[in-house]
Amino acid sequence: MAVTVREARPGEEGRIEPLYEWLFGEPGYLPPAWDPRRARAALAEAIADPRSTVLVAEDGATLIGLCTAYLELNSVRYGQRCWIEDLAVDPGRRSQGVGGSLLDAAAEWARERDATHLELDTGLARTDAQRFYERREPASVGYSYSWRFVSRCPGADTKIPRSGGTPDE
Repeated sequence: MAVTVREARPGEEGRIEPLYEWLFGEPGYLPPAWDPRRARAALAEAIADPRSTVLVAEDGATLIGLCTAYLELNSVRYGQRCWIEDLAVDPGRRSQGVGGSLLDAAAEWARERDATHLELDTGLARTDAQRFYERREPASVGYSYSWRFVSRCPGADTKIPRSGGTPDE
């Protein structure tokens, strides 16, 4: 069967949420506060919100990839940015064009909404993902820094270092 990419429909959250397991395998990890019920609620919100999309790749009735994209920041310098938060493909279906099709669909969705940038970040250990993104010829590559706020993200224990060094243990 041919792979198709489409926007997720309301009610599909339960089929989509298990696909996140693909992001948790090595070199990834299970986020400390991962809650499948909260994930399904967030997927439902993203599907319903006109400023976000949940794209799925399917082969027949089987979901083999997902991509979430959000119109997020309307930058004074650059205009509307679109952020890809999640991009995952069934490990058995990688290097078959599925990820590229999802990324292309997200870029088209963003362009249709007047976004000037499509952005994402990836972990330093995700060298396979980095090779994939490099082949897509990004306009720029940089570092991304992140702090997690314990009160907003149960289970997270990262603190902002005060003066250089690493977070407090």
